[in-house]
Amino acid sequence: MKVLVKLGGTLLDGAESRERLAAQIAAARKRGIEMVVVHGGGKQMTRYLAERGVESRFVGGLRVTTPETLDAVLKIFAGSVNHELVASLNRAGALAVGLSGIDALLVEAEQMDPALGAVGRVTKSNPALLELLTANGYLPVVACVAGDRRGQIYNVNADQMAVACAAAFGARQLIFLTDVEGVLDGHGRVREVLTAGESRSLIAEGVATGGMQAKLEAAMAALAGGVEQVRIAPGAADGVIERVLTGGGIGTRMALGEEQSA
Repeated sequence: MKVLVKLGGTLLDGAESRERLAAQIAAARKRGIEMVVVHGGGKQMTRYLAERGVESRFVGGLRVTTPETLDAVLKIFAGSVNHELVASLNRAGALAVGLSGIDALLVEAEQMDPALGAVGRVTKSNPALLELLTANGYLPVVACVAGDRRGQIYNVNADQMAVACAAAFGARQLIFLTDVEGVLDGHGRVREVLTAGESRSLIAEGVATGGMQAKLEAAMAALAGGVEQVRIAPGAADGVIERVLTGGGIGTRMALGEEQSA
């Protein structure tokens, strides 16, 4: 089975959390599951820029990416965050390989809006490198940086990067590990099962906003792209990856044709 796990940057900011998740991912890989990891690093990026007196500006939840910010994107996303995670995975026994979308044009993008600078919209994902690595026992770890055939580099939303890679790779399941328990309804309760229609309603009613709205839109895009199931689950929960992979009741599950939970 092919699975893609997307890790939010908050979960990777501390060594304990990173090591715990790395051990779970490595254990699943050892059981023969072909896995790809995509990660963010927004918290680390904001801190890095602030330490250098650079204010982070966001428009519609996207970081305005100036040339100075893009340099930091490479240093943090494709540099320290990626390599620290690769090192943790290797320590846990996985043969992890650090990548970004630039490598072998794994993920291609175009400029989303000149006002945002070097923020990219994913246009294509080429899975050959992921397939080559996973087929030979390696674990690809992809930072949310993309490029184009002219050599331009783009800062790409990590959820969008995960969806593009999951669909192209033919992942059966896409797991978003976050710092929340799952998708909440209008009463603040976690929805165990959610359809695309219900997701659109939560967005339209203003229940799902900001980061959760982005997660739901990414989940719907993944289902439309052929991914069978998406799970939005709390990365801090004990054994979260094993529980998701074995169908345990954790977080929120979305799947094509899923009926509303009773």
